[in-house]
Amino acid sequence: MAQEEAGVRIEYGTSREVMDTAAYITRDPHICGGQPVFRGTRVLVRTVLLSLAEGDDVAKVLADFPTLTQEHLRAALAFAADRPDDDPPHAAVLGA
Repeated sequence: MAQEEAGVRIEYGTSREVMDTAAYITRDPHICGGQPVFRGTRVLVRTVLLSLAEGDDVAKVLADFPTLTQEHLRAALAFAADRPDDDPPHAAVLGA
């Protein structure tokens, strides 16, 4: 995994694809208080991650957020994987 100025590049799979999360995710202090959102939307990355953590499948998440694609969801997972201590969901939110 390699850090870049614009975002996180993550190598995964056997084809060694590289995901640049900055192409999908941004932080702007004027949008949603600076929390990570999907570029061009006000959809919080945290909201999508919580939906997935609660057991929603990809089809449901994409139906709930029609502006997103499967690549957005992959970017959200890569983003979260690179920042495990960056405001993780609380157990109470997940129903634990």
